[in-house]
Amino acid sequence: MILFPAIALGALIGWMRAKRRGGTRADQLQYAASHAIFFAILGLFAVIFYHRLN
Repeated sequence: MILFPAIALGALIGWMRAKRRGGTRADQLQYAASHAIFFAILGLFAVIFYHRLN
């Protein structure tokens, strides 16, 4: 269940990063999407690693 919070956290970080850099709404959406995908991949690896240990 770590995957969904990871996606939300990634989107939030991406949105705030683009906003801090003075990006437009499209920039903020693009940063949010790319960060959400990256954090989803990291979360997926964390879940796989966790299941491999058990």
